[in-house]
Amino acid sequence: MTRIVLDAGAFIALDRSDRAMWGRFALARRRGEQLLTHGGVVAQVFRGTARQARLALALAAVEVAPLDDLLGRTAGRLLGKSGTSDAIDAALVSIARDGDRILTSDPDDIAALASAARLEVDVVRV
Repeated sequence: MTRIVLDAGAFIALDRSDRAMWGRFALARRRGEQLLTHGGVVAQVFRGTARQARLALALAAVEVAPLDDLLGRTAGRLLGKSGTSDAIDAALVSIARDGDRILTSDPDDIAALASAARLEVDVVRV
């Protein structure tokens, strides 16, 4: 089953009521696809204000992996392999696996990280 991995740009699109992103999100839920991100992405987008009610609803439907020591070290090694510098993106790619779809506002960096990780993923711009 395809898993959908969301970066900060995907959540920002949801928070801004982007119809296309909400359509993707709703379709994934109807299909029973697993929605996934990590705690660092949540920290990038969530401020806990009443204005983020839509974002809070979306986050409630998403599995949030902990950005712990193991994920941090894995992401750090991936940064070394890829020559990139965004630890949050590297951690996002590190939780992905072959066959996943990654929804991102930064497809070039995500694709570079996925290539360095030797992952076969579908990188989708949001």
